[in-house]
Amino acid sequence: VAINDLIILVAFLPIVSFLLGITGIVIPWNTLLMSVVLFVVIPLVSAAITRRLVIKSKGLAFFENVFLKKFTSTTISGLLLTLTIIFSFQGDVILKNPANILLIAIPLIIQTFLIFGIAYGWAYKWKLPHEIAAPAAMIGASNFFELSVAVAIVLFGLNSGATLVTVVGVLVEVPVMLTLVRIANKTLPHWHK
Repeated sequence: VAINDLIILVAFLPIVSFLLGITGIVIPWNTLLMSVVLFVVIPLVSAAITRRLVIKSKGLAFFENVFLKKFTSTTISGLLLTLTIIFSFQGDVILKNPANILLIAIPLIIQTFLIFGIAYGWAYKWKLPHEIAAPAAMIGASNFFELSVAVAIVLFGLNSGATLVTVVGVLVEVPVMLTLVRIANKTLPHWHK
């Protein structure tokens, strides 16, 4: 995940500006840069500093077994609060446009399962350990909609079509990724040791 976030730091600006250039939408680079700083750089640097300080003062065992576990409910609550706020602005649109929602959701579902299947199968053929293969396949299949939602809100506003697409992405990705976790857990007994 950290490597993926570091890649986003470098690749996000050129990819987004290229894709927006194709569609004819012009967004200043400083706006895109601010989005990356606010939603990737600040959380990543804060996490790295916090990790270093806690490990230095209390040790790695405390960090992994006590400190991180204190934030489990906070992260879930934060995700649910964010989704609730976004859905409160987009809920009416979602309910009134089920066909459009399906047109957005179906390709995302297919893509996520396909990428997971390819990565997971490849890892199996390469005889990678399950504890490496399963997370790697899930990270590969993940679409990082949290960044997309943040950028869409900043650039286009809460009621925009772009925000709707990213909200549908989150709506789809959460249950799909939980399904992939279940698949990975169920296939563990069949994995090479």
